Amino acid sequence: MTIKRFFATADNTITNAFDSTLVTRGTGSNMGASDILEVFSIYAQASTSSSEASRILIQFDTVDILAKRNAGLIPAAGGVNFYLKLCNAEHSKTLPRDFDLHVVAVSQSWQEGTGLDMDNYTDLTKTNPGSNWIKASNSQAWTTQGGDYFFDVSSSFVQRFEKGTENLEKNVTSLVEQWLDGRKQNYGFGIRLSGSFESGDKSYYTKKFFARGSEFFFKRPVLEARWNGAIKDDRGCFYASSSLAEANDNLNTLYLYNRIRGRLKNIPIIGNGNIHVSLYDSIGGDKIGSTFTGSNISTGVYRCDVFADTTASVIYDVWHGGDNQYHTGTINVKSFKSSETAYDTRYLTTISNLQNYYNKEQVSRFNLYVRPKNWSPNIFTVARSKPENTIIVSGAYEIYRIADNYKVIPFGTGSEYHTSLSYDVSGNYFELDLSMLEDGYDYGIRFAYYDDYLSTWQKQQNEFRFKVRKDEY
Repeated sequence: MTIKRFFATADNTITNAFDSTLVTRGTGSNMGASDILEVFSIYAQASTSSSEASRILIQFDTVDILAKRNAGLIPAAGGVNFYLKLCNAEHSKTLPRDFDLHVVAVSQSWQEGTGLDMDNYTDLTKTNPGSNWIKASNSQAWTTQGGDYFFDVSSSFVQRFEKGTENLEKNVTSLVEQWLDGRKQNYGFGIRLSGSFESGDKSYYTKKFFARGSEFFFKRPVLEARWNGAIKDDRGCFYASSSLAEANDNLNTLYLYNRIRGRLKNIPIIGNGNIHVSLYDSIGGDKIGSTFTGSNISTGVYRCDVFADTTASVIYDVWHGGDNQYHTGTINVKSFKSSETAYDTRYLTTISNLQNYYNKEQVSRFNLYVRPKNWSPNIFTVARSKPENTIIVSGAYEIYRIADNYKVIPFGTGSEYHTSLSYDVSGNYFELDLSMLEDGYDYGIRFAYYDDYLSTWQKQQNEFRFKVRKDEY
């Protein structure tokens, strides 16, 4: 898995706006149970110089995130990015354009509350729990009306909204990591119009987002962890060193998976330290080149980059440390060859283990079988010939909802490559945390492969369907 989503645990809209009488401000109102979050500024509505504003408070459970990091399900700091994502909520009122929203860290605890009224602000907290413009809770006032925030560089983020209809999607990694390592207490995010967009002499009314109470599962606010966790094990596409290739292209990455009684565990003597790999032209034969040093990348998984200057078609990799030998594997060696024609990058793809139904609580692995589209054996070879499972070195997946083609997990082919396909000696695969999907719906899978000749991603024709349901047991 290279993507995980965490839903908000609390959210609220706070405001100092006037009610319909234009006399009384809603500073004591709470909207914590609403299915909408709202940000706006209104200038000169009640008088020639009056100003009104609303802000959003939203919080996520970083204890859960830290637990998953400690369990090895999320990489350590520096290996993962966190994105705050809020979905635009369409409405019939005026929509502002060309404004900035400021995402900042809240600096004290607050209560969500149970208010609903976003028009006349009649749900006052008073003796009821809930935050508002004046108070963080029914018993604790904000130091500054409108909420208390950190504005330092690592806790403050700005996003531009040109059309006004955009979703909020901002990299907030620097702040989340402060919450996770204890440098700051997690009191959530505050979202407000930035600077003069809130305090100036122009109105920006009104920007709305879906809240955590929305009936629309995929519209609810999430904190999304993304990282490139693809395993690219070259054991099934190992190439001998060649003068045709640059040094990086002559490198092959090998992995060792230490499974004990079906579970990945570190080798006791090695732990999370270094391991060594030597290559041989035969069992007990001559060593090819020097000994390479690998490292532990996660519990029970070791990685090593090697190269082999050899003409042998089969070689053997020996993983060892000190006087201990841990594993001997077999590698079929390929050779780089020049060509006068462009390589055909058209493929047919299948998912060899695709099921009709998946449990929402599952983390499932999808195994791919890929062959060239132009493979066409003749009558003399078809009975005994089978195309090799082609390994796609750079591939990505996308998940969409069948009913409306909504992209639940779009292609992650940007800087994080968080939907990259992994591969090993058996072929390409990816793992999917199905808890990110709403049960009761049919979903589709699409693939895109990178075409080096065209320097672009090519969407593949084959698409696959499955349904997610709750555990019935």
